[in-house]
Amino acid sequence: MDSRLLKSACMILASACVAFMPMACKKAPPVTLACNASAPAIFAGEPVNLTATPGDLSTRKNTSVLYAWTGEGVTGEGTKASVNTASLAPGAYTVKVGVKEGKKGKEGLKPGEAAECSTGFTVKEFEPPTISCSSEPSTIKPGENSTITAAAVSPQNRPLTYSYSAAAGTVTGTTTNAAFSSAGAPAGPVGITCKVADDKGHTASGDTTVTIVAPPPPPPPIPHTEALCTMSFDKDVKRPTRVDNEAKACLDEVALDLQRRADAKAVIVGESTAKEKTPPKHHRKNARIVDPAAQRAVNAKDYLVTEKGIDASRISVATGAADSQNVENYLVPADAVFSSDVQGTTTVDETAVKAEVRKPLAERHHK
Repeated sequence: MDSRLLKSACMILASACVAFMPMACKKAPPVTLACNASAPAIFAGEPVNLTATPGDLSTRKNTSVLYAWTGEGVTGEGTKASVNTASLAPGAYTVKVGVKEGKKGKEGLKPGEAAECSTGFTVKEFEPPTISCSSEPSTIKPGENSTITAAAVSPQNRPLTYSYSAAAGTVTGTTTNAAFSSAGAPAGPVGITCKVADDKGHTASGDTTVTIVAPPPPPPPIPHTEALCTMSFDKDVKRPTRVDNEAKACLDEVALDLQRRADAKAVIVGESTAKEKTPPKHHRKNARIVDPAAQRAVNAKDYLVTEKGIDASRISVATGAADSQNVENYLVPADAVFSSDVQGTTTVDETAVKAEVRKPLAERHHK
């Protein structure tokens, strides 16, 4: 064909294309793709949704569009995808998505028919739990118990486990409550630690105190009257109230006890028989009768005062109800109450009973 004719034909075709088919002859723009994550930062287990937004896709018939998502834990179809974050460790993660268009089976083979984009999200470290610790009651006696209560919170509601320890005694429990036993613990404050751990290895601890108060010491024992030696006056028939040598030996021991215990006092209790208490038939009607029991007690006191130098104010005399010719001696410590310890005695009126002078028996004259 003549070159001029060929050139003319091409010019005619080009004019026709411009005149009648402007869209078919114009070059199509390349495909674009944008993507984003629903949450830029999450905790493991929280959802992340992904969206791809394509641009300038062909509107021609028989055109196929394919999407491909890649990334750890990512599953998707079309323009939507999601991420399973439950097993993801804290850190930054990237998700990519690509789009291809074109005839089925030939998508993305031509220039401008493919595009890709990437987006990302961050898995945050779980926050550690917090805990506070308290005791009720906070003050106990030795051997008593106290309830320990732990109040713990996980900001992300992670499962929690509890443990306890005590500086003394024992504490048992694995829940929010534990029991503290003070058995074996000394008196004073005892530190108790409450510990909590989540399933991610984060821990926290809190402290409380239980004070063990020792009971006050028992009061000192109440002092009581102490029985000392007993003197018998039944050997000297003619002088049945006289302090003989045997009686003096007893009173010497009483004097030593009073000297050793300067805050103590003595009570001398004289006794007499029923026969001695019965007035003789030949006594004068108005004659004064002295009970031998009182006389024996007064005589014994006189020996302690005049012979042993004991202060008279430290010695009391009384009579008892026993049917005997004895004298009972008692030591009364400070704060002891003689009348409570020894009952049935009667105080002697020392103004009415005077001590007898110790005189030997008159010598007997033989014809």
